[in-house]
Amino acid sequence: MEVKLLRHTPEPEKTVAMSARLCYSPIGAAQLEEKMSDEQAAKLVRKLVSMGHFSTLEHVTFTFAIEGVSRVLTHQLVRHRIASYSQQSQRYVKEHNFETIMPPSIAARPEAKAKFEKLMVEIQDLYNEFVDMGVLAEDARYVLPNAAETKIVCTFNVRSLMNFFSLRCCTRAQWEIRQLAEKMLAECKKVAPILFENAGPTCVSEGVCHEGEMSCGRLEAILAAKAKQEQK
Repeated sequence: MEVKLLRHTPEPEKTVAMSARLCYSPIGAAQLEEKMSDEQAAKLVRKLVSMGHFSTLEHVTFTFAIEGVSRVLTHQLVRHRIASYSQQSQRYVKEHNFETIMPPSIAARPEAKAKFEKLMVEIQDLYNEFVDMGVLAEDARYVLPNAAETKIVCTFNVRSLMNFFSLRCCTRAQWEIRQLAEKMLAECKKVAPILFENAGPTCVSEGVCHEGEMSCGRLEAILAAKAKQEQK
């Protein structure tokens, strides 16, 4: 899996802070930006996030190029509706040598792995046979598996990213999309460390877990570590 941050709003944290300050200022955004220091922006961003005032986060966007993922993952990814997506088309891009993504639980079992690989070869042969006999690629693709590798470009605003990370960085999320979310979060932290310093599953971002009996126990570990730190 490859995740690259292609573009993002310049000075994302100052953009958020300036947008928030504008609501209570008699002067315009351009003047506010000139007067605001990095320290002031960081302080205001932390305050906004801690208070749950997320509307100004929508002014900042991040665009990612994602490769080496399955159609299973992208079917889950596009359920996050406040985002824009451009995905490699199986209608226009021939899949004569498609790559596949194999789940670790299958790869760890030799018999399952062998059956998986055998089936992928059979599907590839059938797809090629259909195309060779004149079946349109847009129809031959109906036999392709969810395991087929795909590429996608997606753009999120920060508010939507926060929601995405809260759901998909959780250990209850499926392994592949969780790995994607963690890689995307790491990219975001490189350019906006203040905005994303507490981003992640709700046990990290909010100090709560909504999984009930299915909780992984991470929250208890976080609270225990926090209590130990406070005792020092």
